[in-house]
Amino acid sequence: MDNKTYIENLTKLWKKNMPLELPKSTNYPFGEILVTDYLKKRAELTPDKSAIIYYGREISFKELDDNSSKFASYLSEKGINKGDRVAVFMSNCPQFLIAFYGILKLGAVHVPVNPMFKEEELLYELNDSQAKLIIATDQLYDLVEKIQSKSYLQKVVTTSLMDFLPENPTLPVHPMYLKTRKNCKGTDDLLTILEKQSIVYPNFDVSLDDIAALNYTGGTTGFPKGCVHTQRDMLYTSASACTYIFCIDERDIALQYWPAFWIAGEVLCVLNPVISGATHVILGRWDPETVMKAINDYKVTLLNVGVDNIVEILEFEDRDKYNLRSLRVTTATSLSMKLDLTYRKQWKEFTGCTVIEATWGMTETHTYDTFTSYMHKENMDLLSRPVFVGLPIPGTKFKVTDFETGELLPLGKEGELLVSTPSLFKEYWNKPKETNESNKDGWFHTGDMGMIDEDGFIHFLGRNKEMLKVNGMSVFPPEVEVILARHPAISSNGIVGMPHNKKGEVPVAFVTIKKEYKESVSEEDIHKWCSENMATYKVPIVKIVEQLPMTATGKVIKRELEKILKEYIQ
Repeated sequence: MDNKTYIENLTKLWKKNMPLELPKSTNYPFGEILVTDYLKKRAELTPDKSAIIYYGREISFKELDDNSSKFASYLSEKGINKGDRVAVFMSNCPQFLIAFYGILKLGAVHVPVNPMFKEEELLYELNDSQAKLIIATDQLYDLVEKIQSKSYLQKVVTTSLMDFLPENPTLPVHPMYLKTRKNCKGTDDLLTILEKQSIVYPNFDVSLDDIAALNYTGGTTGFPKGCVHTQRDMLYTSASACTYIFCIDERDIALQYWPAFWIAGEVLCVLNPVISGATHVILGRWDPETVMKAINDYKVTLLNVGVDNIVEILEFEDRDKYNLRSLRVTTATSLSMKLDLTYRKQWKEFTGCTVIEATWGMTETHTYDTFTSYMHKENMDLLSRPVFVGLPIPGTKFKVTDFETGELLPLGKEGELLVSTPSLFKEYWNKPKETNESNKDGWFHTGDMGMIDEDGFIHFLGRNKEMLKVNGMSVFPPEVEVILARHPAISSNGIVGMPHNKKGEVPVAFVTIKKEYKESVSEEDIHKWCSENMATYKVPIVKIVEQLPMTATGKVIKRELEKILKEYIQ
């Protein structure tokens, strides 16, 4: 079958199975204009409405617009022009949004940097992007100072995580946000800039298709690559996510804590408040009691969490002190723990809201490429083959091809998942070879093993490099991880392969055990359970560990598991 016919047939299936409750096209409240113009519109139409609430400190759309314009003016005075890269090195806080929108208003390029980076990691991203200026929290300044002379940095701006905290916070604040402000000699202070700076930045000719951000790939393998994204990518992703995944508008109150430096956090914490017009309660980091108190006090209607976080709330001893029944939408991401029928049932009983799997996405696609909304009727999503990620966001397309030949594969066959989307990255920054290898004719070769079933629903089966061959049979680690997560004693797990002289490979499961089961469950018990709940060739060797190596965004680092496995083998 030729590519055109294949996609036409799939498109018919996608349209046929589109839930009737959802609109046929993405909602752009103000049309397809710059995200910075969305902020200006919000500031004009609802100037006093809170864009974000930060531990009780309410930042209105007008305040966010004015402060980001002041920061844009400051950048211009310091010689930053359209196309120049500006690094943002901080945890979640209002200053992150101020910096983001200020950078974009000038037509400069936002470079978010992981605040957990050490010296070499920070230096790599700063030098790869050739950032001229960095805004960092005071607690991170010592690290910036250490590498500044080895970088392209010409100026450093600092700010304290305390600067936007109210005098009497309405929610518990983590101690890291209460550290004494450090004196960062030789830097400009953001609060001083916002107090003294007039709005005088030049009106550069900024378009939706200019480079707006370098979002670095992160996670489990190799050096990070800077994905070139535009404001059009940002707008499409945020508007689509608000329409099809979160079903959110300006009447909602959302709560977010995902790190804003992360691509999903950029959408959730930075873009969605402005594109949707909904007030967002922004937290610096995850804490189950703080989240429950925020939902209870602010009548939050939308919550996006990891499945691990769902479990923490469900197991929290004093959870009944809080009323979470204002929730209308709960989306969860399966990372080290997987969404299952038990967690869904318990969450529904506690909150009155059904939790659904959020999406499939990558940094290269600006994430949020599929949706599962309204696919939970009779638990169809969870009873399907793991990992069910639903249908493509309208405008996005998927296909599955043979990894070796590139040949299109029939529905129901596993192969490489390819995606074509309006928000696809334009290139890897300064890496033309890698760009050409992965981005061909508008289709991104994800390297992920996937399957599109006979009804057009998409299933993510893991990285191709992770797929195991056991006696010639294909074993997909995410699928085994989902099944393992159903064991009542297992809190998290990760699967890697081990060479075997007869079978070729065998799966090895590293698992962590819930407190109440630590004395009563053994590796042999879990292995027996696996033998009763999955095909023989999928049954893993089980190793109980105290904790799994994790990335900042909650993914299990498989290469670290492989190192641990070598120690076991030796």
